[in-house]
Amino acid sequence: MEPKYVTISLINKAIKNVIDVQPFLQKVYLKGEISNYKGHTRGHLYFSLKDETSKINAVMFASAASKLTFVPQDGMNVLVEGRISVYEASGSYQVYVEKMSEDGIGNLYLEYEKLKKKLEAEGLFAEDHKKIIPKYPKTIGIITAPTGAAVRDIISTIKRRYPLAQTILFPTLVQGELAKDNIVKQIETAQDYDLDLIICGRGGGSIEDLWAFNEECVARAIYASKIPIISAVGHEPDFTIADFVADLRAPTPTGAAEMAVPNLVDLQTILKQYEIRLNENITNKIASFNKQLDSIKTSYIIKNPLAIYEVKEQKLDNLMTNLNSYIKNLINNKKMQYKNILNKYIIQNPESIYEKKAYQFELIVNKVKLLNPLGILEKGYSVVKKDDKIINNEQMLKVNDLIDIKMFKGNVKAKVTDIEKE
Repeated sequence: MEPKYVTISLINKAIKNVIDVQPFLQKVYLKGEISNYKGHTRGHLYFSLKDETSKINAVMFASAASKLTFVPQDGMNVLVEGRISVYEASGSYQVYVEKMSEDGIGNLYLEYEKLKKKLEAEGLFAEDHKKIIPKYPKTIGIITAPTGAAVRDIISTIKRRYPLAQTILFPTLVQGELAKDNIVKQIETAQDYDLDLIICGRGGGSIEDLWAFNEECVARAIYASKIPIISAVGHEPDFTIADFVADLRAPTPTGAAEMAVPNLVDLQTILKQYEIRLNENITNKIASFNKQLDSIKTSYIIKNPLAIYEVKEQKLDNLMTNLNSYIKNLINNKKMQYKNILNKYIIQNPESIYEKKAYQFELIVNKVKLLNPLGILEKGYSVVKKDDKIINNEQMLKVNDLIDIKMFKGNVKAKVTDIEKE
C-alpha cells in the first residue's frame, strides 16, 4: 500500500485542532520573565516568557495590549492570563495573552541595573575617558563569532566602503557561560597587534543571548583597552553594559562597520572637489601674476631703464655739491676760531698775565698767614692747655694744676701757683 503524503499546512492545522480542544490549555495562568520583547507599529506585542529552564513564545494583540497599565520590557516578571494555540504559518505554539500584570523585575535586569550603577559611579562611562575613533583606520580588529551574519556584515561593509583598510578577525564565543572569558581574552590579545580600531559585538538575540556583553569583566576589559573600541551588539532599542563603556556605540554590526570607515565614494567626491578648487586657485593665481607682469612690462622704468641711472646721477651731484659746501663752511669756521684765539690779549701779552697772577698769589699767601694760629704765636702770644684742652679763662684751672704752654718756638710745662680773677 503506497503511503499517503499530506501537506505541512494540514499537519499544522491538525496539531492546532488537537491543542485547541484541550480545556486546560484554553485558560492558562503563567508566571514568567519577559525577554526578546518587540512592539509592532500596529500595537501588537511579541515576546517570550521564561523561567529557570524553559521559555514559550507569546503574543498580545493590540486590543488587549491597549489595556495595559505599564510598559513591558525585557527583564520584567509578569503574571499572564491567556490561551495556548498554534500559529499555523510557522508551526510553533505560543501563548495568546489576554491579560498581563507586573510581578516585579527579573533577576537579570536587577543584576544589570546594579552593575550599571556601580561602573557608572567608578567613571567607566565617563566621556573624558573615551578615545577618538580614527577617521581613516588602516587596520581594524573584529572580535565576534567566526560564523554568522554579524562577521559577514562587518567585513563586507568595510570592504565595500573602504577597501584600503585591513581586517583581522579575533574569533570568540558570544553567548553562553564561556563567552565572557573568551571575549576578555581576545580583547587583551588584540592589544598586541598594530590596530587602529576594534569592533566588538554580535548579532541580535534575547537578553540571555546578549548577557556576555553585560558582564563586569568584559566591561573592564573594554575600559582598559589602549585601542578605541566600537560596541556592535545587534539590539538597537536597548543598551548593554559594553555599549556604555565602549568609545562608540553602534546599533548593529553593520552600523559599526559604517561608523568605523569612511565611504570611498564620498572620499573620491571630496577629492574631486578639492581638485577642482585647487585648479581654480592655481588658475586665478597665474592670472593675477600675469596681470602684475603686464603692469611691470608697461611701466616707465622698464621702457626707460636709463631713467633710473639719470635720477641717481642727479642725486649724487646734489649730494656732492652739498658735501663740498659743508666742508668749506666748516674749514672757514675753524679758521675764524683760530684767528680769534691768536688775537686774544693773553696770547699777545703772556708776561703781563704772569705778573698779575703772581701778585694775586702773594695776596692769598698773606691772607693765609694771617689766619694761621702759629702766626699769632710769632708775635709773642702763647697757647695754654690742660689735658690737651685749650684754656681760655681762669675758671678752667685751680691751684697746683699742671699745664702745657705752647709758644712760637718750643713748649713749657708749668704748675699753677696762684689764680687771679678779673
